[in-house]
Amino acid sequence: MMRTVKRLSLQVSKNLGLFQLVRDSRWRRRRLLILCYHGISIEDEHEWNPRLYMRQSEFEARLEFLKREGYRVLPLDEAVERLYSNDLPERSVAITFDDGYYDFYSRAFPVLQAYGFPVTVYITTFRCGFNKPVFNLICSYLLWKKRGIVVKDFDFLGPDVTLDLRDAQGQKQALDALLKHSERENLHPRRKEELVERLAERLGVDYGEILAKRILHIMNPQEVAELSGAGIDFQLHTHLHRTPLDRGLFEKEIEDNRVRIQEMTNSYPVHFCYPSGNYDRAFLPWLAETNVVTATTCDPGIVSTGSNPWLLPRLVDSRFLTTLEFEGWLTGVASVMARQRKRGGKHAGNGNG
Repeated sequence: MMRTVKRLSLQVSKNLGLFQLVRDSRWRRRRLLILCYHGISIEDEHEWNPRLYMRQSEFEARLEFLKREGYRVLPLDEAVERLYSNDLPERSVAITFDDGYYDFYSRAFPVLQAYGFPVTVYITTFRCGFNKPVFNLICSYLLWKKRGIVVKDFDFLGPDVTLDLRDAQGQKQALDALLKHSERENLHPRRKEELVERLAERLGVDYGEILAKRILHIMNPQEVAELSGAGIDFQLHTHLHRTPLDRGLFEKEIEDNRVRIQEMTNSYPVHFCYPSGNYDRAFLPWLAETNVVTATTCDPGIVSTGSNPWLLPRLVDSRFLTTLEFEGWLTGVASVMARQRKRGGKHAGNGNG
């Protein structure tokens, strides 16, 4: 219901000419919209997780919209520098991808290259040396592939274990059981891979095909180096895709990540993205002291000169976002509406308290 109201409000605003008015305003010129993407489907990942994945054709439609409507897609480093110098061009946008999946190399990069748009990839580096899919994601994907069935006596997790995949709740419980088993047994990568292989075998999924297509794999060092040579900007996303609250561990994540990126790209990364959007304000001074100049979140919003450089909001684009909503964020109207709703909610809360 709320989503319908939001879309109706945006449509009315567009019909009244507010999209164009705000888009071309001085207010919008002083702001930067940072777009966030995760993956572009190699096969059917957009059906499995439409919040993280979209079809290549859907991604291309977004880029075509940016080009047709005259948006200026800037490299992230330049965009942020010009933002804080009050020197942004009209309709400024930056494009970012999180994690560094192989599908960026095979699906996203060719489209971006065709449009000539710069992009920043925040890459997590631990799995760059493995030619295997990310464990928690591949478990979820395999369970989804065989949704609707019941797997009895999955003895890898213990005696008399049944995986009931007949509904979403059962799939979630099965995934939780797999992840808890991995954590409880402190499985190293090889043992995790054995678990995935056993799971695929019991489910009747062709795991060899998934490996051959490199679904849910992180790019390898050669691919990262190739893309870096082609102008792709690689930045920090931690080594193990985690943000420990222990300062020493947190700084080690940044340093290990930075060293690996330098080895692959011969560049020194200074921009950071919080894995899964998880952050704590304690991280801000730690980032500053490790020579990180910006950090992006997954909090929706448009960046202004008043934004904390280590808490920059982004628009996480997905298949759930209509073209109208996408345009609303690009113009700035959706950001204004979101801020007004947030203020209204606070006032309502105060009134009831």
